[in-house]
Amino acid sequence: MTASPSLPLVTRPAGPTPAVIVAIVVTVLAWASAFIVIRGTAPSFEGGALALARLVVGAALLSLVLIGKRWVAPTRREWLLIAGFGVIWFGGYNVALNIAEKTLDAGTTAMIVNIGPILIALGAGVFLREGIPKWLAIGAGVAFLGVVLIGIGTSGAGLGDGSGVLSTGTAWALVAAVTYAAGVLLQKPALKRLPAAQVTWLGCVIGLVACLPFAGQLVADLQTASPAAIAGAVYLGAVPTALAFSTWAYALARMPAGQLGVTTYIVPPLAIVLGFVVFAEIPAVTAIIGGAICLVGVALSRRRPGVRAVG
Repeated sequence: MTASPSLPLVTRPAGPTPAVIVAIVVTVLAWASAFIVIRGTAPSFEGGALALARLVVGAALLSLVLIGKRWVAPTRREWLLIAGFGVIWFGGYNVALNIAEKTLDAGTTAMIVNIGPILIALGAGVFLREGIPKWLAIGAGVAFLGVVLIGIGTSGAGLGDGSGVLSTGTAWALVAAVTYAAGVLLQKPALKRLPAAQVTWLGCVIGLVACLPFAGQLVADLQTASPAAIAGAVYLGAVPTALAFSTWAYALARMPAGQLGVTTYIVPPLAIVLGFVVFAEIPAVTAIIGGAICLVGVALSRRRPGVRAVG
């Protein structure tokens, strides 16, 4: 009787570690709260001024994180990547988001910005060569259907001008989605060699410099803003910026950009609930259904192919 030849073991890819999961949860909760705080401070600050205030606080706090840590000199390519995501994400995204929420409720803005993770997943598959697994493609497709429903719901909620042209707020929210996706795709390669804390700080500082033209407006707004609005600006710099961008970079350095991006589909439902509780604002029913479908897309994108038993 001969022994059966040994069969190679088939293992599943390791999932996120507990530390990465905690980082994702912190990021999602902090970014969901940002939509609410931006909505509350919007009457007191212009979009560019609020972005600058947020980045000043964020850069100051992130500087403290770097104390005592080893500095790794970026290469020329890495400098270009960091400069790109600093200007596009820390700068452009924040300005666009702040302007959008001057006219859109927090939940609707969050759902429109939710196009970003779809672009990240597809862009990472193409430009970062992460590939597009079957379930990621299916999940992104289902989520895109949800985004279409959001568009239908918001078009009936006064987000257009009646002529088929998007309102200014909706257009700025779409700009925020695109800059968000582009920023992540530029940030991911920079995290291959450089420490996440260093990359996050550099991006924040570069975004701050890009927003310096709004310094005059910020000074003027601070003179008339209420203490609550100023506290909101400080919160945006401390929690959604310094803390959440750090936890995001930590997770992004340890898992594919496409898979991490789809986890932020949870942000819009949270923003809707918080927006209703704080401001009694709620998006159109069709848009909410679209947000729920986006969550289904998240669940599908996280599926892993089964492993057949060999007998």
